[in-house]
Amino acid sequence: MKKLFSLLIFFSLILINNSFAQVELVQPNHPVYDFLQRMQTLKIIFDYNPANIPLSRENVASYLKTIAEKKSRITSVDREILKDLDTEFEYELTGSLKKAAPLFDQGFKNFFSDDKQKYLYDYADSNATLFLDVLGELSQRESRGDSLGRHSITLGEAGFRVRGTLYNSVGYFLRASNGQKLSGDSADVTFARHTDPKLFAQYKFEYEQRNFDTFVGYLRYRAAGDWIAITAGRSPVYQGFGFIDRLFLSNNTVPFDYLRLDLGYKAVEYSFMYGSLRGDSLGRRLDAKNIATHRLDINFSDAFRLGFFESVIIANSPFSFTFLNPISFLTSAELSKASQPDENNTNNSIMGFDAMVIPARKLALQGSLLIDDLEFNTLFKDNSKITNKFAWQFGLMWSDAFTLPNLELKSEYTRLDPFVYSHVSNKTVYTNWNLPLGHHLEPNSDEIAFKLNYDFSNRVNINVLYQHQRSANGIETDSAGRVIVNYGGNRNNASGYSYSDPEFLKGHRINRDIITTNFTWQFIRQFFLEFKYVHRIIDDMYQSVKFTDDYGFATLRIDY
Repeated sequence: MKKLFSLLIFFSLILINNSFAQVELVQPNHPVYDFLQRMQTLKIIFDYNPANIPLSRENVASYLKTIAEKKSRITSVDREILKDLDTEFEYELTGSLKKAAPLFDQGFKNFFSDDKQKYLYDYADSNATLFLDVLGELSQRESRGDSLGRHSITLGEAGFRVRGTLYNSVGYFLRASNGQKLSGDSADVTFARHTDPKLFAQYKFEYEQRNFDTFVGYLRYRAAGDWIAITAGRSPVYQGFGFIDRLFLSNNTVPFDYLRLDLGYKAVEYSFMYGSLRGDSLGRRLDAKNIATHRLDINFSDAFRLGFFESVIIANSPFSFTFLNPISFLTSAELSKASQPDENNTNNSIMGFDAMVIPARKLALQGSLLIDDLEFNTLFKDNSKITNKFAWQFGLMWSDAFTLPNLELKSEYTRLDPFVYSHVSNKTVYTNWNLPLGHHLEPNSDEIAFKLNYDFSNRVNINVLYQHQRSANGIETDSAGRVIVNYGGNRNNASGYSYSDPEFLKGHRINRDIITTNFTWQFIRQFFLEFKYVHRIIDDMYQSVKFTDDYGFATLRIDY
């Protein structure tokens, strides 16, 4: 009888836990990911994988539960951040909405509440949940400088977000917004587009000079036990261990549409993705441009994790079963596909390895290697015809740096060989909307970066990023306009690659020093005041000219 009673309690707990599982994803720009990575470095949580996000809300909640059990080991500021997150993820943690304040139900009495998670509308029962939010933003942006010039533009944006889970297994998410230029001229629009990827990927904003709109939306199925998940839609995906920027999939472009499969068992995670990109070939629009990726992560121990990544960019082929195969080796699939048109490979394959080590509490190290082209017979030779192209990165993260609680120091060195991310066809460059899918650097460049991040409190954060970059670019042509030499410093143009000298940092040299400061103040829960200031010095050594630019954003944001 005791055994039967114990089993009934056990299965009841499972049903209770599943009754408020939320399958939808937490968007990658959410600050909870920085918090989780810090907790991992502090050895509060162990199985978190920062190299493949976003995560589902139920997964994030499971980490928050673990942190709450060990909160005596974290700082007072981190405990306040955890308290805020516990309110935001209340339903995932407890199945309760006691700390929720839906406007349609309770009116404006909690509009400026600091201890309630505010929604436009919420609903939850044993089979379905729905959370509806309203979003708003007002942003003033200014610039001055030698290359940017003096600009001023005011942007307004409003939208909504709806999310939820059906029958504990199907998550849905839609975020849509429409924005408008409130002041500024065409030159100001150009400045805004070139300092914000979201606006750059807006032909409507470029041509109409007034409106822009964005959306992210998907359906996601997750099986019981979380061993398999299938996602179809549009959402950001970050892959790679980079602490400041990532070599494989980063936030330097805008979200694209994809079909994604995720598998996981104990220490092993595997992801497959097939997506549609926006691209052109030196200004000529492509009929189709797709991407297929595989990523395998193995957690060998609490202190060591290893990852493998591969991808292929496919041009002018709207759909290919060859690359839709989730269990394959993409480089081999590319070389043996049925539609191979000629000896010159038109598709662009890359692969890479990365690893993260936590050798001691508060310290994490990561290393990443990207292989764009590889020929073993020329691997150790030194001549101008070598086709091996690599990018590599080493990084360090130090929590409670210099013994100051809640101060993080991140440092990273990144090097990209000439022609990395580009392709001789110029159709399958590693971009979406001409923005880099991987690291922000152009090829034939390197960068050393330092970032300080400090939480003054649970609602006030400042971070400062310093980047020193060295680049070389340039394309030389003859009198007929034919390419003679391409130094490999432009990811969108690899013309002349086969007879160019790919020596690192050879070409028209440019050095950059960039300081970026971000300040965020959540002065009332879900009401944000944000400032961004960028100061950059560009030393064009080839033309013996030096430029200095400054630009900044001041933004009032509401996430209700």
